[in-house]
Amino acid sequence: MNRPQGAPGGRAARRALVPVLLCVLAACAPAAGDAGGEDGDTRPFQAVLEAQAAAVRDGDKAAYLAALDPHADRYRAAQQRVYANLRELPLAEWGYRVADVRRDGDEATVEARLRHRLSGYDRVATTDTERLRFVRRDGHWRLAGEAPGSATQLWEQGAVTVVRGEHSLVLGVGRARSRLRALADAADRAVPAVAGTWPHGWSRRTVLQVPSSTAAMGRLLESPASSYDGIAAVTTGEAQDGAREENAPADRIVVNPRAFAELSEQGRQVVLTHETTHVATRRQTTGATPMWLSEGIADWSGYRTSKLTPRRAAPELARAVADLDAERGDSSPLRALPTDEDFRFDNDPARLARAYEGGWLACRMVAEEWGADELVALYDRAGREGGGEHAGLDAALRSVLGVSRAQFTDRWRAYVTAQLRQGPAQG
Repeated sequence: MNRPQGAPGGRAARRALVPVLLCVLAACAPAAGDAGGEDGDTRPFQAVLEAQAAAVRDGDKAAYLAALDPHADRYRAAQQRVYANLRELPLAEWGYRVADVRRDGDEATVEARLRHRLSGYDRVATTDTERLRFVRRDGHWRLAGEAPGSATQLWEQGAVTVVRGEHSLVLGVGRARSRLRALADAADRAVPAVAGTWPHGWSRRTVLQVPSSTAAMGRLLESPASSYDGIAAVTTGEAQDGAREENAPADRIVVNPRAFAELSEQGRQVVLTHETTHVATRRQTTGATPMWLSEGIADWSGYRTSKLTPRRAAPELARAVADLDAERGDSSPLRALPTDEDFRFDNDPARLARAYEGGWLACRMVAEEWGADELVALYDRAGREGGGEHAGLDAALRSVLGVSRAQFTDRWRAYVTAQLRQGPAQG
């Protein structure tokens, strides 16, 4: 599941820290924490954050804590844990750029862009927006806490356990190391499975985050926890607007510990292969890529080695076909390919399930009737149509498959009906 687009579903930790690259903005920044400047002046706050980032790089806990307000006891305690967590991560880049400052006497709210990159896993840095509270004590600005609207990071949610796989890095909070090891092993199996179809253009490495609960997952993804009930994992990348960017944001596969634990071993592998496909296809995914294609190809990849029959894997569409055969329905789910709206998390669960099932069967049909290479070519072409800014499915279908959208939809409808009428629902 590709979160901004939508979609349901170890080795021992090492304390070595790759040197951190800082974002140095001002050649003449004042000494860390010096008071000064008016509302909107970023320099004193930039200096504090740069000094704290340097402390992370140097492994200097005292300097890290020196940036904090000595009277903010709870925040200081939480930041000691954050510092310990950051020292466990293979950081290649960690730095802040202050974007905005709002002062009110001896207090200030600072908006800063946090850039961070994991060595060996991220090609480019991820940027998050932090909103931080500062107070002025004895003529110096000090960090006193986070302001509403600040991004939540996994390393702020509890003690992080780090497990390294051959192709994966798993970061967990409140999870037993043995469970994280099993997750890393499954992620390691997913990477070569996806690489068989997508051999180029991605790192063949994944980073998985496992929060302590569904509620913690919601805070991490800045969405209501109810959005992820029953959803085993999501991928936190974004489709690119306009032409594809070489430096697409780093993806994170976020696992819902409760829903994931309820799956069978086969189901877990399907989910991780699905999510890994989103990582592999990120550079080919744009605003022009229809949801049924992006989610369908991820499910196609996930189910390729599964022994599940179509009826077992697509129960909601199977019911729609059964209702149609019994003249109990109007076949509305089969009238057209799923729309992007059908993939909204807050939809009726049956509608959401039909969207995923319909997309999967569309991609399965392409792979069977035209070939897997043509499915990949269709995905790539669809993302490039219209400069990647608007849907160009019709042109992509004609160019790659030689059919119009109407012809493709007719073939899909016939394929779905035939597949879901076959045999008993077993597998």
